[in-house]
Amino acid sequence: MQTRTSLTLRQQRLGTELRKLRERAGFTSTEAAALLGGPQSRISNIEAGRYAVSADRVRAMAHNYACADEAYVEALASMTGTRTRGWWDEYQDRFAPGLIDLAEMEHHATALRVAVVIHIPGLLQTANHARAVMEESVPPLRPYEIEHRVSYRIKRQAVLYEGTPTPYTAIVHEAALRMGYGGRHVAREQLGILLEEGERDNVTLLVIPFGASFPASGQSITYASGPVAQLDTVVLDTDHGCEFVDAAAQLERYRSVLDRMEAQALSPEKSRELIHRIAQDT
Repeated sequence: MQTRTSLTLRQQRLGTELRKLRERAGFTSTEAAALLGGPQSRISNIEAGRYAVSADRVRAMAHNYACADEAYVEALASMTGTRTRGWWDEYQDRFAPGLIDLAEMEHHATALRVAVVIHIPGLLQTANHARAVMEESVPPLRPYEIEHRVSYRIKRQAVLYEGTPTPYTAIVHEAALRMGYGGRHVAREQLGILLEEGERDNVTLLVIPFGASFPASGQSITYASGPVAQLDTVVLDTDHGCEFVDAAAQLERYRSVLDRMEAQALSPEKSRELIHRIAQDT
């Protein structure tokens, strides 16, 4: 097996899921290695994501661990082999690994659910809006750094319209619609794009109006659905980068948070009406 020198979030997640399977089965890594016919270090390296593992080997490990959830096992098997190479690879030397992992995760997600308060969701931003937001970064970004980030953000949006478009639900607070980044012209352009994107069959745009209370108002939340629920991932967008959460209890917590936010949001039709009114006042 070839040892990896750098790991993606997806590779680490596969190893973590295989470790969870082994632990639920009650095997030590030494016992699991014996069933697989190799040294203990092989299991440790696979679970750490340092060794690539084939789909057949994942199925063999799941069989050894008496995992009868075929959908889950096949979802794990689909994560094997070499990492997916995509447009995001060109940004590897420019951005922190978390941003690269974010693009790859969005690419593989079967559905995306996002909630934001102050900013328009990245997958719905115009280039001009994104640029204006990034000009407020602390510490300040150089002009070329801003342009790299803008191009990266726009390319991420392909998941909404290329191939089989990913189902996307965006919960946006009214405050984000009224922030006015970039001035009146940029704000109007952004609101117009929101209305257009909200008409896509795969996009559901919901607005929480002022006056409605809701949880988790201080952070951006992205819930990326995997091929099975066990492989879902939550991304928290913070000032110091992306934080990825996949513990079952935390996934359940953020599902509940998003459910409560959706319950406080206007319907898609009333959300569009509110955006129209704000655009007319801008």
